[in-house]
Amino acid sequence: MSQPRFVLVRPQMGENIGGAARAMWNFGLDRMAIVDPRDGWPNQKAVAMASGAGRLLEEARLTDTLAEALDDATFVLATTARQRGLTKPIVTPERAMELAREKIAEGGKVAVMFGPERAGLENEDIARANVLVSVPVNPEFASLNLAQCVLLLGYEWRRQQGTELEIKAERVEMAGTEWASAIEVEKLTQHYEDRLDEAGFFFPDTKAETMKVNLRNMWSRFPLTRSDVQMLHGVLRQMVRWKERG
Repeated sequence: MSQPRFVLVRPQMGENIGGAARAMWNFGLDRMAIVDPRDGWPNQKAVAMASGAGRLLEEARLTDTLAEALDDATFVLATTARQRGLTKPIVTPERAMELAREKIAEGGKVAVMFGPERAGLENEDIARANVLVSVPVNPEFASLNLAQCVLLLGYEWRRQQGTELEIKAERVEMAGTEWASAIEVEKLTQHYEDRLDEAGFFFPDTKAETMKVNLRNMWSRFPLTRSDVQMLHGVLRQMVRWKERG
């Protein structure tokens, strides 16, 4: 069985990257992506902290942007410890890894995002996720170290290994298509943003960025297939052609 990719978004300290790699390998996970690390890459402090899990760092996917790190993902989870003001399903780590197993068993590719140590993921990052993962910690001290958070999700993934997925009473018949990847949804989002921007939809300017984040968040809540994405591109193109003919 395949496994989720753990995506460290703008991590700040090499020690925490190394600790995350070690935590992943403790539970048999070795698919890591690192997005725009603050202190550059490679990082010797990360290597020292990995202590036996250095292979994960050597093979980690390094990207400048989150969109690149999520490009082939069909289902994205994001860890968070605080309210975001975005309408999203929120699940426990246990349920998150159940969902990951289900999506992978269906042929999907799953990514789990972890935010930087100082303040966690930004809303623009969160808007790319299908589901949020929240750990039931002490509300007076909710912040988790990056490696600790990776350890919790890794443990839940490993704990469920060997337990076969039950046959579900409900399933999705794909009818000759596949689930859309994150990069395909990203391009669809950009297409609509560009056309709506030209139409003056994002008004006033002071609310434009919030409107765009909310729009992106809306797309991520839809379980879109590649056929859906192609159709939605076509709908918008035809509307633009109709407007230009008028």
